[in-house]
Amino acid sequence: MKHSIQEHESLLNDLSNTILDVCRESVTLIKRSDHAATVNLSQQQEWEIYLEFLKVLFNLVDRVSAFYVSIQQQPEFMNSLEDHVGERLKTLLAPSLSSAQIDEQEIVVAIGRTVAESRETYEPYKFVFSEDTKERNAFMQHVGERVAGRAGAVNNQAIVSTTTLCISAVIPALTALFEGKTPEPEDKTSPATQPQAAEQSSGPSTGTSGTQLIKLISVVASISGEEFETRWGLLPQFRRDLKPDQVTALTDYMNRVARIVGDRFAIESAKVLGKTDPPVGNA
Repeated sequence: MKHSIQEHESLLNDLSNTILDVCRESVTLIKRSDHAATVNLSQQQEWEIYLEFLKVLFNLVDRVSAFYVSIQQQPEFMNSLEDHVGERLKTLLAPSLSSAQIDEQEIVVAIGRTVAESRETYEPYKFVFSEDTKERNAFMQHVGERVAGRAGAVNNQAIVSTTTLCISAVIPALTALFEGKTPEPEDKTSPATQPQAAEQSSGPSTGTSGTQLIKLISVVASISGEEFETRWGLLPQFRRDLKPDQVTALTDYMNRVARIVGDRFAIESAKVLGKTDPPVGNA
């Protein structure tokens, strides 16, 4: 068993780095989503938002790993991921630990508590991560509301939408990590599990060559009452790979795309609602 987990060492390292990167980037996007609501966020609130994203990501990895790691290995795999995240987080926070008077053991305890709360809070939602279902949408909404609550802005739609964008964007990235770093499934897979596995792997689209397509940029349009809102975001790893001038150019293009998508979304939504004078603005 230990030898099998060691074979996943590279995957565990990549997952822990991705999880912490996404948490950090997500907190940044939340702070930008509604400046008026987040301008006075305390350091404690930012940490609570960070941990909330950490809970969600542990839950998502648990769901994804079920399709790539054997059922016998999965508990140890998730325990190992918890250890990797804890060690990585201690390394990242090392420069500020002494000044903040935080003991490394406190980080270990915080991660353990986060994993436990993740299971308690999000496991009741039953859905396959690659399927767009009512249950998954309810899960996303719950996550958004909890993050908004951590920010002291309960039901803030800008924060809820941004949270949904962050979580939706990371799912294909997690899938790609597993597909690139786990061995091919054996032919001995039972007939009962084959259809489910095939359906799951069809979530992120693939080309004829079998190349995995990862959603690097997401645009999300939403409606709340009579207000229409469109937001876009980048996969954290993609953002880091871009040069500053490329980020500036991409931001300009995507703002224009978001405006076009938002205007069209407003028009089509108004038609569905039966309005005669559809709003054409975009937040």
